[in-house]
Amino acid sequence: MAVQESTKQFPQLETKRLCLGQLSLLDAKDVFEIFSNEEITKYYDLATFITIERAEQFINQMNEKFATNKGIRWAIALKSTNRLIGTCGYNAVYSSSRRAVIGYELKREHWKQGYMQEALHAMIEYGFAELQLNRLEAFVIPGNERSIQVLSKLGFVEEGILREYGFWKDQFWDMQCFSLLKREWQS
Repeated sequence: MAVQESTKQFPQLETKRLCLGQLSLLDAKDVFEIFSNEEITKYYDLATFITIERAEQFINQMNEKFATNKGIRWAIALKSTNRLIGTCGYNAVYSSSRRAVIGYELKREHWKQGYMQEALHAMIEYGFAELQLNRLEAFVIPGNERSIQVLSKLGFVEEGILREYGFWKDQFWDMQCFSLLKREWQS
């Protein structure tokens, strides 16, 4: 990740309706609300959260990834309320190959309003311009049509199915692989 040492500033991003900033333990209640919803975690490689402490652990893990240049996760907040409605970010950054894996989720009541596409657009711009990434990857469990629609609207291309690629929740999962290249984003 092309960032300075441990004193580096967390990048703040802004869109027409959203502010993207660093997750804080003050966000634990909202993070818990997201990840305790089985409809949201149905397509997630995490178990549904059952305690607020698990949300705090998630926030600490995401901030540790940023501190160690292994990833970056933004809190997505509505400008109108300054309330967290979701998160998005680079779950893994591979500096040597200039690629990253993205992830995202949104509170159920904010689905189908274009918020995630708006947030991801800002995040993608940042990744290609500031982090000098060349390739973004997204892995989606087949059947997660909302996620596939968001990726398609942003120009991601499906590369294929990775059979039984993941194992969580006591079973193997196929994953659809999507990618977006810097040159495709610019054109």
